[in-house]
Amino acid sequence: MTDVPQAIRDRLAALEPEAIEVVDESALHAGHEGAKSGGGHFRLTIVSPRFRGLGTLARHRLVYAALGPLMRREIHALSIRAIAPEEPRTAA
Repeated sequence: MTDVPQAIRDRLAALEPEAIEVVDESALHAGHEGAKSGGGHFRLTIVSPRFRGLGTLARHRLVYAALGPLMRREIHALSIRAIAPEEPRTAA
């Protein structure tokens, strides 16, 4: 799979996001064991009404469930910022 960021966006569409930002940070981890096996390093910010009333762990579980098999091969590391629409979008 060549366009992993797009595959991430496609799978996360199931969470009805208002906004998604996927940053490929794989180049920063060249030589890292996960990079050797082909898995990339990504930073994700996703805004979705599906996160309302959920804690961080529950939000991350929704993201991981939506990404499914991408987590086994294409994604080695994923930093997640999952927020509801009414929450501040700037990092704390």
